[in-house]
Amino acid sequence: MGGTEVNETDSTFAIEATDLTKHFGDVVAVQDLDLAIEPGTVYGFLGPNGSGKTTTMRMLTTLTRPTSGEARIAGIPITDRNGVIEHVGYLPEEPPLFDELTAGEYLRHVAALHDIPGDEADERIADYLDRFDLAEAADRRISGYSTGMRQKTGLVGAILHEPSVLLLDEPTSGLDPRAARTVKDLIAELAAGETTIFLSTHILSVVEELADVVGVLHDGRLVAEGSPAALKQQAEEGTGDTLEDVFLAVTADHTEEYASAEPEAAADGA
Repeated sequence: MGGTEVNETDSTFAIEATDLTKHFGDVVAVQDLDLAIEPGTVYGFLGPNGSGKTTTMRMLTTLTRPTSGEARIAGIPITDRNGVIEHVGYLPEEPPLFDELTAGEYLRHVAALHDIPGDEADERIADYLDRFDLAEAADRRISGYSTGMRQKTGLVGAILHEPSVLLLDEPTSGLDPRAARTVKDLIAELAAGETTIFLSTHILSVVEELADVVGVLHDGRLVAEGSPAALKQQAEEGTGDTLEDVFLAVTADHTEEYASAEPEAAADGA
């Protein structure tokens, strides 16, 4: 936050944005968003429903075109869709799977799209299917999968090409405690290997456990940013000492400052 200048030729940031803005007609979904996220950071992206989180992620992954402003992934402008796709993985809240395929077929399709050699792809797929307890269901059609199984399959598809930047929208949604633990362990492991994780979730304990930096979006504007510890220190006396207390205090402070962005949920699924 704070208007970090984007430098096309000498970028040290994995994710960066300057004045990134998206309007849907008269509705302001995201307004003047600035980001400067270093490689290997787990960035917890918080906000109430309709605050603009999904729209932000869709802009960063080239799926939604900004109204104004600019952003880069691994130094590549989001106007360069093919370049960005090489470096980014994205798990939306509802993964866009092909129900008529088996998980194995779907993941081999993803591998082919990213030009992963066959033997290498098979090895990665087998490892991840085993890790997420999907190996026995790999030859079943995705149409018969539970919500949790679909979520895990979508996550494997997002990380299969080993992206340097991974955007996750509610990655533990629908998962049982064991699978959720596997996802959290994977996030920590990827970040230790310099993968940048942009994590949006309503489960604040996940953010508190994993995030190096937290940004709070409210009515399309970034209203707070810092480490979980720093945000707690900034909270007013008496609000408590958890990230949930901070979140509630920060968003309450801005409730009347900006017009509500709730129509965004219908316009773009945020």
